[in-house]
Amino acid sequence: MTNLYVITGGTGGMGKATAMRLAKGNAFLLADMNEERLAQIAEELTAAGAVQVEYMIADISKRESVKALADKAASMGELVGLVHTAGLSPTMADWKKIMEVNAVGTAYILDEFIHLAGPKTSAVMISSMSAHMVPATPEMRAALKNPLDEAFMATMEQMSQGTPGGSYTTSKLAVIEMVKDLAWAWGEKGARLNSISPGTIDTAMGRQEKEESQQMAVLLAHTPLRREGDADEIAKAVEFLLSDAASYITGTDLLVDGGTIANMARMRQAMQQNQQ
Repeated sequence: MTNLYVITGGTGGMGKATAMRLAKGNAFLLADMNEERLAQIAEELTAAGAVQVEYMIADISKRESVKALADKAASMGELVGLVHTAGLSPTMADWKKIMEVNAVGTAYILDEFIHLAGPKTSAVMISSMSAHMVPATPEMRAALKNPLDEAFMATMEQMSQGTPGGSYTTSKLAVIEMVKDLAWAWGEKGARLNSISPGTIDTAMGRQEKEESQQMAVLLAHTPLRREGDADEIAKAVEFLLSDAASYITGTDLLVDGGTIANMARMRQAMQQNQQ
């Protein structure tokens, strides 16, 4: 049976870079909202040695759309890799849409695709280093584990204060909390489930945020490696977590941020001194 990789956000920088790394000899189902770009990347993957490439327009904030994606995947081969990169950043939508896509959409992905998971399956959800900056209480973390709860959106409006930035960081923490919480259920299928938290990455989305957010420039200035990452550096980390080299890794989050979060205390101290 053909080894199948499903990649959401397949036209984005991280999604495409991951697909290109895995292309040779494998089958792919790409999901995104731009059909023209999906068709173009499907051609590039085929040229790079993929044996089969299908794609679908998918709105991951709608369960029926995610279910259709999972049904299509089930017809294509054995799911060995699920890479969920689709998401919205703070400058792309209001708080509600960001939460619906980033948190509820991820919950739909995990809920529908667990039925396809088996001993060869590894799933990687994309979070963000900003999730590690949220001062989360135990009660908050408990709420974030279940975006499909009927009270979730009302609770999130309060927690995020109804702002796009607050919604983004909270929704990305939800990704990490879901991964930790659901690792057991995926493990019962013999499958692994992890997340990656990218730092400041040079993608179209990252550049848009950097242009419109002064905070991004401050974070970058205090990143130990003194530079942005690129999409392929995230793809390498995804490739590792999908591979047998990571066969005993599940339920965890991997920071790929150039050391930004590790340096947060020093950065805050420097900023306080500058303000004095």
